[in-house]
Order: sequence, then structure tokens, then C-alpha cells
Amino acid sequence: MSPILLRILQLLVLVFLQASLLFVSAGTWRWLAGWWYIGLYVLMLVGASFILIPNRREVIEERSKGARGGKRWDYWLTQLMIIPSLGTLVISGLDQRWSWTPPLPFWLRLPGGLLFLAGYGLVLWAMYSNKFFSQVVRIQSERGHVAVTAGPYRFIRHPGYLGMTISLLGAVGLLDSLYGLACFALYLLLIILRTALEDRTLLAELSGYPEYATRTCFRLFPGLW
Repeated sequence: MSPILLRILQLLVLVFLQASLLFVSAGTWRWLAGWWYIGLYVLMLVGASFILIPNRREVIEERSKGARGGKRWDYWLTQLMIIPSLGTLVISGLDQRWSWTPPLPFWLRLPGGLLFLAGYGLVLWAMYSNKFFSQVVRIQSERGHVAVTAGPYRFIRHPGYLGMTISLLGAVGLLDSLYGLACFALYLLLIILRTALEDRTLLAELSGYPEYATRTCFRLFPGLW
């Protein structure tokens, strides 16, 4: 099976898994926020395919490998990050079923949807700019891996992680559940830890990264850290 087809199948499974978690936990298919989430998610995947397949096939091939070749600490950390990522969907669905929290006003849910799209857009920009963009922390020496300084990497060292964080925060608002903020808080702690560990690895092992880090000071949050 080609890496492109394999990656498409992986993403289809992920869409099905997320839809199942949302609607089974909600106990109904008649949940507009859930459909908005799935619809926007699929829209983003389709848009990314039109951009990446013609221009960044190597990124798709790399990401289709999954966790192979990554640092062991990164494997366990990414497994932990699945909990808040998918937990947001489950908690939001249960909140919809049992009405744990009052519905958010439209003026909060709309920005949630916009953040959801904007975060993924930043991830896509990072993928397009970085031909070494991977699912795991590993030095791709077989591909001549060097530090990337173009696109969003001009402003922060790990724009993909920032995009994923923004997107998850947007999902909390889009799915209309304040309890999702608990999952977001856990995700934020884990992504900060992963960023710190990855940055340390790249400083020690990636050609050109120490020099790049002296020019681009912030790891994850512009102006903060």
C-alpha cells in the first residue's frame, strides 16, 4: 500500500473514531455542535490534501510511518496526550446528554469554531513549510534533516504544537462544554513538556538548530516562552 493511501486510511479511521466518541457519548445523532465539529474537521482534511499531496508528499509519507523511529519518551508522552484530545470529545458528548453545564452563548461558540480552523491552518502552514514535519520526535538523518527557518518557524520554533493547542481550545467552545477546559488544561501541560523535551533533543542532535534557536527565541508562545 502506498504511503499516501495508508495516510488517507489512517485519517478516515480517525474521523470515524471521533464521530463515534462524540455521538455515542451524547446518546444521539441529533447534535448540531457534534456535526459542526466533524464537518469542519473533514473540511480541513480535504483542504490539507489538496495542498500537501501535490507539494509535500514527503510529509505525508513521513507521517504515515506513525511512531516508528521516534524517541521512546515521545512515544509515551504522545500516548498520554490522546487522553485529553479524545477526552474532550467524550466529556462534551456526555455534557450534551446530561446537561452538566449550561449552553454557551453563540458569541462564544462562533470564536470556538474560528479558533478550531485557525489552529489547524497554522499546523498546515507548518507542514507546508517544513518537509521534515513528523508525528514523532526523531532526527531524519536519512533525508538530510536540518533546521527549518521558513514560514511560521520564523516566529516560533514549534508552530505545529501551537496550532494543535489553539485548535483544541477552539474545539472546547465549538462543542459547547465548559468541562472540556479540564481536558484542555491537561493537554496544555503535556504539550509544554513535549516542546521542552523536543527542543532539548534538537539542540543536541539537529544540524543548525542551536544557531536557529539563538535567532528565534520563543519555543511555543510568542513573547512568553
